[in-house]
Amino acid sequence: MPRTIPDMGTVALAVTDGMLHFELSVAYEVFGAAPVGVTDPWYDVALCGPDAVQVGRFRLEPDHGLDRLRRADTVIVPAWADVDEDPPADLVDAVRAAHDAGARVASLCTGAFVLAAAGLLDGKRATTHWAHTGVLAARYPRVEVDPDVLYVDNGSVLSSAGKAAALDLCLHLVRLDHGSSTANAVARRLVVPPHRAGGQAQFVTAPVPARDDHPLAALFPWVLERLDHPLTVEDLARRARMSSRTLGRHFRAATGTTPLQWLLTQRIRRAQELLETTDDSVDAIATATGMGTSTTLRRHFNRTVGVPPDTYRRTFRARSRTASNDTRPPQRH
Repeated sequence: MPRTIPDMGTVALAVTDGMLHFELSVAYEVFGAAPVGVTDPWYDVALCGPDAVQVGRFRLEPDHGLDRLRRADTVIVPAWADVDEDPPADLVDAVRAAHDAGARVASLCTGAFVLAAAGLLDGKRATTHWAHTGVLAARYPRVEVDPDVLYVDNGSVLSSAGKAAALDLCLHLVRLDHGSSTANAVARRLVVPPHRAGGQAQFVTAPVPARDDHPLAALFPWVLERLDHPLTVEDLARRARMSSRTLGRHFRAATGTTPLQWLLTQRIRRAQELLETTDDSVDAIATATGMGTSTTLRRHFNRTVGVPPDTYRRTFRARSRTASNDTRPPQRH
């Protein structure tokens, strides 16, 4: 029977001929090794597939057969190269069986076609690479395809858009299992900004610019160091040395959202970290994140994350205690 809170034991990477290597590599990099300083039990990664498989230009020999997916706690399905062809039946059956056995299943990029073929996305919201959302929607009309988000979290079934969004989803899974601080540590190890997080309510924010010469490149770290200040659009525009209208245009182009919405998202993420890592009161956290009052924090936090701050803290602490009492990754039978 599927579990409401995923265990953190085995992450099985499902591979077969026709998979793409980038998304597979992303998943292995995120789940393959704990970041420095993390003492909680980390993931046991299993590469599962039928004999030797061709992944992009590389030939891989999986450590386990596809039947191993049934005993995994999380199954990752990387991108599927040829969306014009049906994915292999043995892969589809194995992914479906893993989910039926209680595994959390996540697709990266066009791996969503495998989940859709397995029926795991029927009646659910899902996404894939923007270039293939139309094909996914047409082939699987029971799937609610959303082409505008980075990833979608349906609890036991998750899907991401293409390439970089696959990394976002993997970091999201680490955040769910280990908390924001650990997810941020993984992001630092991979030298990527942890600013594309999706929450329990499928809230997705767009990234900060990757280019150092972007007009807003210096603004983002400046803001993140001052989240306890009552910043306004005018404050950000003045710091960026541009008009509020120009700032809004650059923000929309770089992040896909408005300056105020981006700022609110960062405040919520900081509140999550403080709820996880400190015993500060909700009032103190509201002040530290620039929310002003606990009422304001509770309203925005509940709407964005899906639960009140106190519930979030209790749930995270309970999950952390369960993990710390286990010296070995949980075994599934």
